[in-house]
Amino acid sequence: MKDANTDLLAINTIRFLAVDMVEKAKSGHPGLPLGAAAPAYILWQRLLNHNPANPAWCNRDRFILSAGHGSALLYALLHVHGYSLSLEDLRAFRQLGSRTPGHPEYGHTPGVDATTGPLGHGVAMGVGMALAQRFLASQFNRPGFDVVDNFVYALVSDGDLMEGVAAEAVSLAGTLKLGRLIYLYDSNGISIEGSTSLAFTEDVAARFKACHWQVLQVDNSEDLDALEKALYAAKGNLSQPSLIIVKTHIGLGSPKQDNASSHGEPLGQTAMDATRAFYGWPAEAFHMPEQVRAVQKQALAKGQALEAAWQKMFKNYEATHPQLAARFIAQQKGQLPEGWQEALPVFSPDKKIATRAASGQVLNALAAALPNLLGGSADLAPSNKTVIEGSGSLNQEGPQCGRNIHFGVREHAMGAIVNGMALYGGVLPFAATFFVFADFIRPSLRLAALMGLKSIFIFTHDSVAVGEDGPTHQPVEHLMSLRVIPGLTVIRPADANETSGAWQAALSKPGPCALVLTRQDLPVLGTKASEVDRGAYIISHEREELAGVIVASGSEVSLALEVVDKMGPAGRGFRVVSMPSWELFASQPESYRQAILPPPASADDLWRISLEAGVSLGWERYVGAAGPKTMLFGIESFGLSAPGGQVLTHFGFNAEAIANKILNSMG
Repeated sequence: MKDANTDLLAINTIRFLAVDMVEKAKSGHPGLPLGAAAPAYILWQRLLNHNPANPAWCNRDRFILSAGHGSALLYALLHVHGYSLSLEDLRAFRQLGSRTPGHPEYGHTPGVDATTGPLGHGVAMGVGMALAQRFLASQFNRPGFDVVDNFVYALVSDGDLMEGVAAEAVSLAGTLKLGRLIYLYDSNGISIEGSTSLAFTEDVAARFKACHWQVLQVDNSEDLDALEKALYAAKGNLSQPSLIIVKTHIGLGSPKQDNASSHGEPLGQTAMDATRAFYGWPAEAFHMPEQVRAVQKQALAKGQALEAAWQKMFKNYEATHPQLAARFIAQQKGQLPEGWQEALPVFSPDKKIATRAASGQVLNALAAALPNLLGGSADLAPSNKTVIEGSGSLNQEGPQCGRNIHFGVREHAMGAIVNGMALYGGVLPFAATFFVFADFIRPSLRLAALMGLKSIFIFTHDSVAVGEDGPTHQPVEHLMSLRVIPGLTVIRPADANETSGAWQAALSKPGPCALVLTRQDLPVLGTKASEVDRGAYIISHEREELAGVIVASGSEVSLALEVVDKMGPAGRGFRVVSMPSWELFASQPESYRQAILPPPASADDLWRISLEAGVSLGWERYVGAAGPKTMLFGIESFGLSAPGGQVLTHFGFNAEAIANKILNSMG
């Protein structure tokens, strides 16, 4: 039951909890909570289906605070709506070890559905959530049983909509008619440097309409009935995503209203006093009126009733569709079907095959065993070998909804959308493009690692062997740059069987994974998929007393084997180590790591050689610092345009040249 007085009291409670958090921390962003509290509250109070007692309920509506700098607003909303976030948690805002960090962090604070802060990414992740919702609804909903029946909401800002990643995602969402996607746009006309008119004068409504969104307008952020009406109008249009443009005032009611100074710093005591006077709010910090405590209880009761009704429906669903129900539960838990690894193909060494092509075969074999494996490419699926054969496109509602996503030439958004799908849960999403374009996806790789998401990123055309397309398309620094992202597992397989192992690791290990694959054909070396799991292993043992170790990844493993053969008798004392993944190798016991790469007893005990067609920086970790028996073969410049084999030879990546350099150094 609506109560205008209670609503206003709750909205002002949210405002002052937020500004008190910022003031106590002496750090934060008070302007957004003051201006956007009313639209956020109306969404949470009147439309959002969620259960504060179970923030992970699978059929809850998702809410993303894309403008993550306004995290104090989200924490206040969570507290007022009965989540397990106490006033003490709010008082610890932005402090070491608190549950209320400076930007919302998924998995850290109950009720936070996405880590946000890098602007634009919340916009794009919401598109991914809506895609996952559509796919799962097509898989599991049956007449009378809407098992997957939720919406995705976000609060977005001027800054969000300036970002390119958001523009890409908005375009795709309109194309795909994601009608369960509803964004509240906090249109306050202010950014850090001042008025948005300095750099952002476009007609946002016209842009979204051109992208096939429904656009609604609320001219007064404090008109609660108009806000509710617009939200229900958005919810009623399932054929288009909706943008509700809400005219707000940053720092509303403070002396710093409509001023950039209210964006990213505490109001200060004088302005705080004036703001309390404007709203007639008590001087007590973190004041929580009894009427608002009743709102907490009501939100808890409502949420528990919503989930209880869904659980009752699901019990009947289990009785009617037991196999579907069992699969739904397993997918929600992130469980893989028993024996899924048996689907992994084994490749025989009778012909060469590019690891991108092997990956395509593995993907399709796995797709038959894993019905929730889906994804696509940034308009490169034929080159990336990422088409799931026999499956349609994820471009429409209903049972015909397929598993191939056509992202278009939108690498930035693709990475964030896949993260949104992983956040939604129940799916195993992948994204693919050329390796050189990992630069476009890097922020999403970092966020995936930060959130520990099961996002899979497929990168093909992994070295200067790309050839004629030249240095713009030849990754040189990319492999090493991805290895420095904490929590991201990077796997560069040496052949087709290692590629099977790479997929196995990507699906079974926690966190995101990047598969780095060749364009050119490679020999099948007789490796086993299981060997990838260890990160590195001996692919060719020394035939005499150990004199040296050559460690390589990807396409350079077969080259390393050729080098040892070219070295003649001197090569008999050399061991070749395939190292598809630094991260997986680092996770092995020290005893295993030392057995593969013996620690140096002295500077001149063994030859230690790394071989990788990219920048060599970082290989010192495994072959040691510069020394008389240390050699790092890499490429320290950009590539050039020529057939791939010629480019590799130009940079010295042929067996004879490398063998001669080693032999000459050996004397």
